[in-house]
Order: sequence, then C-alpha cells, then structure tokens
Amino acid sequence: MLCPVDGRLCRPERYLAHGEEGLRDGRARNGTSKVDEDFKQALREVLIGTPPECGWQRPTWSRELLCLEMGRRGEPAVSVTTMGRALCAVGASLKRPKPFVRCPWPRMKRQRRIFQLRRLAAASCAREPVFYVDEVDIHLNPKVGPDWMLKGRRRYVLTPGNNEKRYLAGALNAKTRKMTWVKGRSKASPLFISLLWRLATENQRARRIHLILDNASIHDSRKTRLALAQQGGRIVLHFLPPYCPEENRIERRWLDLHASVTRNHRCKSMDELMDNVEVYLQARNDCGEASPALRRTVPLAA
Repeated sequence: MLCPVDGRLCRPERYLAHGEEGLRDGRARNGTSKVDEDFKQALREVLIGTPPECGWQRPTWSRELLCLEMGRRGEPAVSVTTMGRALCAVGASLKRPKPFVRCPWPRMKRQRRIFQLRRLAAASCAREPVFYVDEVDIHLNPKVGPDWMLKGRRRYVLTPGNNEKRYLAGALNAKTRKMTWVKGRSKASPLFISLLWRLATENQRARRIHLILDNASIHDSRKTRLALAQQGGRIVLHFLPPYCPEENRIERRWLDLHASVTRNHRCKSMDELMDNVEVYLQARNDCGEASPALRRTVPLAA
C-alpha cells in the first residue's frame, strides 16, 4: 500500500519488501539539517525586533514572514512547517504584548520621585502610617479569563447582558499589608472622601496619615481639597509620577481580587458578587500574605 502523501510504501509494505532495513528513517540521508545553531541564533535575533524595525509593513511576525526575513539575512530557505519547529526549538511561543503608557516625566525626575515614595513607605509606623490608595471597578458582566479545561470541552460563563457596576476605594497599609476599603455606586469624589474619613477614624492615634496614590481627578478635586482641609492637614497626599501603576502596591491586590473572585464569576446579582468581594478582602486581611494557599481556602458567599 502506498502512502497517500508522498506515494512511497508504508511501513508494513516496506518491511515485507526490504526487511528491517525498510524500517529505517529515510530522512537520515537528507544531509545536514538547515536548522542548525547558527540558524537558531539568527532566528532569536530576528524575534527580538519587530517586522517594522526590519522594514516590513506587517506589525506582527508570522511563520511565512519569518521565512522571508531569514532568507533575506542569508539563512537557508525553509518551509513554514520547519519554521514552526525552529520556533519551538528556540523556546518561542505566541504571547499577548503588554500595553503600557510611557511616563512623560524626565527619567531622573521620575526615579527621584519613586525613590522618595519608597523611602516614605519604608518608614511607615503607627504614628505616621503610609497607605497605597487606588480604586477598582467591579462588573456584574464577568471579565472572561483563561482557565484549565480538558481537550474537547469548553467551559461557559453565563452573563446577565445588562451590566451593573460597583466601585471600591481601597487603602493598603505599607507595613502591615492590611486593607481598608469603602464601596460606592460611582467612581467620584464622594467615594474617595468616604475612604479618607474611614482612614481618619481607624487611625485616630496617628499624628499624620500619608497616602501614596495616582493622579486621578477625584484625588485632587475641589470637594477632596475641602475634605482634606477639614482634617486640618492630618492626611497628606503623595502623588506618583504619571502612568506608573507598578509603583502602587495595591494594584497587585486588585489583580488578586479579579483572579480569585470576579473573573469568570457566576454570580446572578451584584449583591451576591459584592458579598464575595468583601469576604475575599476580609480573608486576605485575616490571613496576611499567604496568597497561594489562600485562593483555595477563602470561603465565598453561598
């Protein structure tokens, strides 16, 4: 019987016709492999850059385009299939790029400000606690994220269609990692002001309360400035450089919240979802930073 792909004898017929010699891999006589170490190193160098940097109009690499670029660089011509194997050999895989916005400040000014805020956070104490502050959106329509599934089976997440939103304003203690939060129906100045009052109430013995936060408009609105004046300068705001969310440690807590509660959730009402959110945040306060095991042990609202 002939192989339908290349017209050669299939293995059983090759064995009957040629014995054990017919079972040997015939590709051994094809010569030296084109995908050698030099080819792999050149492929790594290509993948470091982008197609526009190499003169191509297409914004992303495809296997076909990689074949053309490697040929343009004097490497051996290979098929698309061979290029796929070469990509696996160098450890390349399809990934989503991470979007970011560049900080408009000069590099030295940005680094100096970040250093000052890190030093402030390191000096946090009971008399002058330091908190990382930020807001987060909670959607009834779940944000769909990756999950492990068996081959041939897809998990479905029912969405209510008409989305509802709630908002949290949170403050993460730089020393104890305890969270203080308030919730509201809009991300406006009153939400942030209610967090200020709660922090002032919970830290009555503190001489001064320091907040590290971003440049959102609600953090510097007229209403917010009036609320700060009523505190007599007891609460001090320290603003991060623009577009530096990685320096706000509470962002990590929000990512954990989405991964553990809101992503792919199956809550039928916003009240049920918000109950789960509060149970999770309270459990994080109770358990500290034991987050890997915590995600398996945090009880959610029934």
